[in-house]
Amino acid sequence: MDVGLGTDANTTMKCPYCSAEAELQRTVSFVDAPGHETLMATVLTGAALMDGAILIIAANESCPQPQTREHLTALEAVGIKNIIIVQNKIDLVDEKRARQSYEEIKNFVKGTMLERAPIVPVSAQQRINIDVVVEAIENMVPSMERREEGELRMLIARSFDINKPGIAPEKIKGGVLGGGIVKGMLKVGDEIEIKPGIKTGSSYKPLETKVTGLQKAGMYLEEAGPGGLLGVMTALDPALTKSDQLVGNVAGLPGKLGESKSELAVDVKLLERVVGSKEMSEVRPIQTGESLMINSGTARSVGSVVEKKKGLLKLKLKIPVCIEEKERIVVSRLLAGRWRLIGYGTAV
Repeated sequence: MDVGLGTDANTTMKCPYCSAEAELQRTVSFVDAPGHETLMATVLTGAALMDGAILIIAANESCPQPQTREHLTALEAVGIKNIIIVQNKIDLVDEKRARQSYEEIKNFVKGTMLERAPIVPVSAQQRINIDVVVEAIENMVPSMERREEGELRMLIARSFDINKPGIAPEKIKGGVLGGGIVKGMLKVGDEIEIKPGIKTGSSYKPLETKVTGLQKAGMYLEEAGPGGLLGVMTALDPALTKSDQLVGNVAGLPGKLGESKSELAVDVKLLERVVGSKEMSEVRPIQTGESLMINSGTARSVGSVVEKKKGLLKLKLKIPVCIEEKERIVVSRLLAGRWRLIGYGTAV
């Protein structure tokens, strides 16, 4: 997925400025996390696959906007530390407003983990300073060391049907999974299991299938490991993967993923303030019986609090999740018809 920074530099092997031949240094996958406050669950889901982040702030708006404050809190909650701030739309304001916006951003991040993050003035439309953003990514977001050893674990962030309407039955291709491997290796021909799977009646049934192809950064691979976004072609019925139906599932080797959980214990730390709204009201204590939304990896589910003891909550989930002990959990509460981030913690 591409955030659309407004340059063709990532699609050609020539420098866009001097036309000299370029050499591939590394590939970087972009996950677009929408900024509108109602899509906060999508932001948190995408953050599970991120090694770094570009926080985009418009120069023609005052800073911080409610969603900007919420994004900062989300970055802190999910533990992303390699962050670049892009001050976009400088072409829409005069120099005085651009400098004022820059100072607003500096004041906003003061005292936070972004205090020393670089701020890059940019016009995406006019392609101004895009090269500086690329350089900042190269310097600020190192390739993370991940475990190629261990049991395969892939977080599924997309699933879709690539067949065109009216295709002949003998030409139908299996469903495609998109996401990221967090540990282990995956090879063409591997048998994989997908949990929690699909809903059948009142329960969820895991899926098993065969990997028929792998694609990363436009290249077809025979095997793939952790890091970057990966497309996995499978032998699944494409009806099971269309319209992102398998988002939130986890893929692994058969019998190695552990059980999906319909009840989840979470050690939660509440934030002082509700983020995402201008009022920034205090977070009231969680009550037994109330409904909360949890995000973990690419999975999200709504659960009812059935037990509460100090910071430890036990939730009964509407959709089961396949997560490991000590995985990071983000907790949101429904306020005025919107899910608002109120805390984070770990599965126990």
